[in-house]
Amino acid sequence: MKHIRNFCIIAHIDHGKSTLADRLLELTKTLNERDMENQVLDDMDLEKEKGITIKSHAIQMEHTYKGEKYLLNLIDTPGHVDFSYEVSRSIASCEGAILVVDASQGIQAQTISNLYQAIDHGLEIIPVLNKIDMESARPEVVADEVCDLLGCDPEDIFKVSARTGEGCAPILDAIVERIPAPVGEPEEPLQALIFDSVFNSFRGVIAYFKVKNGSIHKGDKVKFFSTGQEYVADEVGVLKLKLVPTDQVSCGDVGYIISGIKSAAEVKVGDTITQVDRPCSEAIAGFEEVKPMVFAGMYPVDASKFEELRSVLEKFQLNDASFVYEPESSLALGSGFRCGFLGLLHLEIVQERLFREFNMDVITTVPNVSYHVFTTQGEEFDVHNPSGMPAPTLIDHIEEPFIRAQIISKADFFGPIMKLCLDRRGTLVSQHYITADRVELNYDMPLSEIVFGFYDTLKTISKGYASFDYHITGYRPARLVRLDILLNGEPADALSSLIHEDNAYTFGRRMCEKLKDLIPRQQFDIPIQAAIGAKIIARETVKQVRKDVTAKCYGGDITRKRKLLEKQKEGKKRMRQIGTVQVPQSAFMAVLKLD
Repeated sequence: MKHIRNFCIIAHIDHGKSTLADRLLELTKTLNERDMENQVLDDMDLEKEKGITIKSHAIQMEHTYKGEKYLLNLIDTPGHVDFSYEVSRSIASCEGAILVVDASQGIQAQTISNLYQAIDHGLEIIPVLNKIDMESARPEVVADEVCDLLGCDPEDIFKVSARTGEGCAPILDAIVERIPAPVGEPEEPLQALIFDSVFNSFRGVIAYFKVKNGSIHKGDKVKFFSTGQEYVADEVGVLKLKLVPTDQVSCGDVGYIISGIKSAAEVKVGDTITQVDRPCSEAIAGFEEVKPMVFAGMYPVDASKFEELRSVLEKFQLNDASFVYEPESSLALGSGFRCGFLGLLHLEIVQERLFREFNMDVITTVPNVSYHVFTTQGEEFDVHNPSGMPAPTLIDHIEEPFIRAQIISKADFFGPIMKLCLDRRGTLVSQHYITADRVELNYDMPLSEIVFGFYDTLKTISKGYASFDYHITGYRPARLVRLDILLNGEPADALSSLIHEDNAYTFGRRMCEKLKDLIPRQQFDIPIQAAIGAKIIARETVKQVRKDVTAKCYGGDITRKRKLLEKQKEGKKRMRQIGTVQVPQSAFMAVLKLD
C-alpha cells in the first residue's frame, strides 16, 4: 500500500487540467506515441469540441522514484459548476489533489469552491501555476494570491506550462513525496467506495471504485450497501486507458467491477461494495443522493415517438447518474417527460448528447426550479411544474430555493455586477478584495432568478472576466404567483410559468405582445390574455380575417347592409365558440428566449 498514491486534478474551467493530465501520462509513458492526442482523457466528441470535461476519468500510471516503483491513480475532474457532483465523488476517493491555477487569469470562483471541498476531506494540496509561457501570464502576482489562499510558501508552488511540458516532471516526484499513501486494513472485511459508473451495451454497468479496507477478488460474491443487491464479480481490474483485468484489486487501490448489472438504478455513485459472506459493519460516509436543481419538460417533436424517447432516456441515464426523469403530459405538447438537471449547461449538454448519440430531437419547455407549497389544510408538497400548482385560495404560502452565489471579478465591473444581482432579488452578504483589482462578492439569491440567462448576462457585463459559483442554502418563503396565458379563453398549460409577484405584470405584458406577432390570424378574433387566477392583467388581440360581405350592395337602403353585417357577426360568434387555436412551434421557442 505504501507504493500507491491516489490524487485528482481540480481547477476552474479552462485552466488546463486535461492538458496537464496529458503531460503526466506522457512523462510516465502510460501511453505510446500512437495513442497520444490532446485531451486524451476526454473521450466524448462534445468534450473535445467545447473544450470542457463533462465526466471524470480515472487512469493508472507507474512512476519510478529513487529506484522504487509507485502506482499513481489519477482522477481528472470537470471544472464547471454544473458538474460539481462528479468532483465531490472524485475528491472522496483520493488522498491528495493538484490545484491548477491559470497564471494569466488568477484564482477564480470554482478554484476556491473545489479547494474548500478538498480541504474538508483532508486532502493534501499541491499548488501548480499553469500557462507561464503565455505573454499575459503574471506568475509572481498569481503566486502571491495562491500563497494567501493556501498559506503556503512561494517555493512550494510549481510553475509549469502544460502545453509545452516545461516544469511538469518535478510534479510526479512531489506527488510521491507530499501525498500520503492510502490508509486501510488489508485484513478487514471488504469496504469499497463507488465513485463513477459507465454503461457498456455488451457487458452492462461497469462500476469504478476505490478499496478502503480489505481486497476484492475475481469471482467473489459481493453486495451493494444502499440497494442490498447481491452479485458475482465476473471481472475486476485496474483502469489504464482501457480496462485491464486482474485477479484482485487490493486495499488502497482504484479499480473497476463488471457483474452483469443491466439497470442503472442498482448502481448508485457513492455507494459501498462489500462481500456477502464477510460484510463490513457500515457504509463509507459521505454518500449523498444527487439533487436536481433545474427542471424542464422534454417532448418528442413527433408525438408518435414517445415510446422511442422513453427507451432513449433509459439508456442515457445509465451514462449520466445525475440526470432524472418522470413521465408527464401537456395539453399543448402531448405526452413527454419531466426531467431534472444540475444546471442550464447540464440541460444543454443532455439535449446535445440525445441528438448526437441517439439521433433524438426533443422540444424543451421553459426551465424552472422546484418549490415547496404549503396548503391551508396544513399539507406540504413539491411542485416542479406550474400546472401542478393548487388554486390560489388553497395556498397558505410557497417557499422557493435560495442559493449562496460567489462572484469573483475585476474591480472595474463591481457596479454593474451589483446592479445585476439586485435586479435579480439578490442580497449582498459580504464583499472583500482578493488583490487591489480583484473583488469577491457573496450574494443570497433565489435559484429561479439565475436559471434564466444570469450567467450569460454576467459574462457580458464583465467582458468575460467574472467567474461564478453557487450552492443551495435552503428554502425561504416567497411571494410567487402562477401566470397563465389564455388563448381564446382557454389556458395554454405549456406557456404557464411561476413568477415573482413584482415581475408578473411586465412579464405577462411582454408575453402577450410576443404571442400576438407569432400566432397566425384566424376567421375570428383571438384574445391573448395573461391571468393570475381569475384576474386578467394584460391583453392583446389577434385581429380576424374578414370578408367584405357588403361588396355586392351597390345602392339601396342602409338596412340591407346592416342585415348582412349582423348575419356575419352571428357567424363569427358561433365560429369563435367552437374554434381552437393552434400554437405554432416558433411561438413556443420565442417565449423561451424572452429576456
